[in-house]
Amino acid sequence: MISQTQIILRILVGAVLGAAVGIERERHDQPAGLRTHMILVIGATLAMVLSVNLGYLYAREGTPSDPARLAAQVISGIGFLGAGAILRFGYNVKGLTTATSLWTMAIVGMTVGAGYYLIGVVATVLMLVVLSLLSFVENRFVRTSVSRYIQVEVDYHKGVVKSIRQAIQQFADNLISFTIQKHVKNKRLRIQVVARISRDQALEELIEILSDIDGVRNLKVE
Repeated sequence: MISQTQIILRILVGAVLGAAVGIERERHDQPAGLRTHMILVIGATLAMVLSVNLGYLYAREGTPSDPARLAAQVISGIGFLGAGAILRFGYNVKGLTTATSLWTMAIVGMTVGAGYYLIGVVATVLMLVVLSLLSFVENRFVRTSVSRYIQVEVDYHKGVVKSIRQAIQQFADNLISFTIQKHVKNKRLRIQVVARISRDQALEELIEILSDIDGVRNLKVE
């Protein structure tokens, strides 16, 4: 059975590990940051400690106890926090990494709660390496472009569609979709484009080029 002193120690260790990952997420302006990760790991640690102690207290001869029964609910129940951390910005989704870090830190909390301090520390350090170092590698070498949604409202005249397409293609690594809607009465077009554009490209320059096209009335880039 885990003593009260051990329980307090495990909660403190879990809080420190949660803070380490929470600070990294806070630096990236994620919805689940320092406080969320700390509270999550504290709760997961408590769940694991309580699960172990209840299994010990209520174990009976001939009746097997399951010390992971209560803790197992943490793994399945943490999904609601992860879902709240996932946000959609236009055609881009943010928060998936934070959602997975929440789920993993819950398990780290249970690991510490079970008394595996070293494993909990190693797992946290490995997560920080993945979140920090590999994030740089991913942004620099793997994910060099992002999806952008572009909407242009323009008065129709000959060659305007071609001009808009060529302007966007100057900046786009890949033109995913190009949709045109035409208002018959006022002869106005609504052009909707989804394109992957390099992170290094200045959107201001693309907006200026599109704005200079004759007849453009409204422009939106997400």
